[in-house]
Amino acid sequence: MEEKQAIGNGSANIGRVVFLSVVAALGGFLFGFDSGVINGAVEALQRAFDSDAVGTGFNVASMLLGCAAGAFFAGNLADRYGRRKVLIVAALAFVISAYGSGASATSGEFVIFRVLGGLAVGAASIISPAYIGEIAPPRIRGRLISLQQLAIVLGLFFAFFSNYNLAGMAGGASEVLWGGYQAWQWMFWVEMIPAGLFFVLLLFIPESPRFLVAAGKEEKAGRILASLTNWEMARQQVAEIKTTVFRERRPRMSDIINKLTGKVYPIVWVGIAIAGLQQLTGINVVFYYGSVLWQAAGFTEADALLTNVISGSVNVAFTLLAIYLVDRVGRKPLLMIGALGQAVMLGLLAIIFATGAREISGGLQMDGTSGILALVVANLYIAFFAFTWGPVMWVMLGEMFPNKFRGAALALAGLVQWGANFAVTITFPVLLASIGLGISYGIYAVFGILAFFIVRRFVTETKWRTLEDISRDEA
Repeated sequence: MEEKQAIGNGSANIGRVVFLSVVAALGGFLFGFDSGVINGAVEALQRAFDSDAVGTGFNVASMLLGCAAGAFFAGNLADRYGRRKVLIVAALAFVISAYGSGASATSGEFVIFRVLGGLAVGAASIISPAYIGEIAPPRIRGRLISLQQLAIVLGLFFAFFSNYNLAGMAGGASEVLWGGYQAWQWMFWVEMIPAGLFFVLLLFIPESPRFLVAAGKEEKAGRILASLTNWEMARQQVAEIKTTVFRERRPRMSDIINKLTGKVYPIVWVGIAIAGLQQLTGINVVFYYGSVLWQAAGFTEADALLTNVISGSVNVAFTLLAIYLVDRVGRKPLLMIGALGQAVMLGLLAIIFATGAREISGGLQMDGTSGILALVVANLYIAFFAFTWGPVMWVMLGEMFPNKFRGAALALAGLVQWGANFAVTITFPVLLASIGLGISYGIYAVFGILAFFIVRRFVTETKWRTLEDISRDEA
């Protein structure tokens, strides 16, 4: 055991490992920015495209269809062609989507470009943490994979901050800002800057050594591993990786089925469960519909956008706490704490909106005390998510699956994660208009309780273990 820990930890070139991890995590930043930018543009898009509640929900959620497809195909493509190549294609898709979304003149055009952006988001959401997990030393792997979630929440924060400032300068998201274009269009075009940076930096990172070993390029893998540790450790790591990957054929989806039993490996079902439950507790209702939600609670458009900035700051701060805790406390305890904490906060929100809001023409109205209380509880909910399920789910997906079917398992988990995201996002406007916020939050709270029991029963701790150890135990 001591030798295996030495392979993963001693003499690591931490500076280079961190640099590569930060570059890969920029995919998470774009994931967050692309998810958050829609928040401040919902009402402007409704006016621009003259859409009803269902149409607005689809405009917001359309990206998630691309995300599901991107996540599903990215894992297998990354196993076939390499993590780096898939990320480069995703970066180009981010640039095209950002431009096209802002330039769209119809709802149909907008949906096409948002789906393209979703393909990029889905790919980055799966491949970035997998790449980081495959180059990181075990002792700090959790922290480094958590950079993905930190990047996501930073992307959300900067999207909220950008939206707030652009709408403020124009006098509203639907008002003209620069060059005769409305503020909501510029909200999307700002994303072209980080997307371009991501593309350029990807040209300077190496391929994943675990992919290279699987592809039979052991010498190249050894050189990359030596640049991260030293030649002796690199040779040992290559030997370890060879024992846990398929090298005689290309990976395929059927690898997730145990040939002896004819059933899907149990670890795949566990990954699918935690991937879906991260979304079914309703976190993206807050991020995608934050401005609409807070306007429904009685805030002005400007105050609602500012509230998003506050929530984004809370998200960033508590994600930093997660980075500190994940390799100290472990993955499983954090997931259990987060599930219960989110369930309690969602339950309180359900009570606040059920008892403190009243129906008025066009929506809800809350008194000042209830509105402020709802804002405080919502931010506590975000805090619980930010230091537990937000980053730790990605850490688990990045390290829990065996090398020989990691890509296939990630594809399924990613499909479920984004499918659940889509389901929650597209149904929220309908729930808001039919059963109200109170019952809606109560439904999300039930999923939080379910998440606690599933983690307690089925999730295995992966803290401080090498990917090869995990591969042998779970395969």
